[in-house]
Amino acid sequence: MDIIKGNFLNRDEVKAHYKYFLFIFGLLMVMIYSNHLVNTKIEHVNKLKEETEEYKSRNAYAQSRLIKIRMESELGKEMVQDSLVSLESHPMKLLIKADSTDDKATR
Repeated sequence: MDIIKGNFLNRDEVKAHYKYFLFIFGLLMVMIYSNHLVNTKIEHVNKLKEETEEYKSRNAYAQSRLIKIRMESELGKEMVQDSLVSLESHPMKLLIKADSTDDKATR
């Protein structure tokens, strides 16, 4: 019952140690605050890592497009030197079916 009412804090033995209790309380508050700061910095670092991954993927995509464009321009220059012209329509594909009489003759 003394614990609930707080009478144990008024004893002379406990009053002599109030300085230590306050010191420990202060250390606990500093520890909690530093832990909070560390957690916020970790969240910030994780966010920055995600952004760097996104920027790396964008850079890789841009570089691949640049290489493709350079290759197309180089091919265009070589085609002009060889006096070739690009097609305006796609070529037609011809399919030739083998006659069924040819299969019987080869057997």
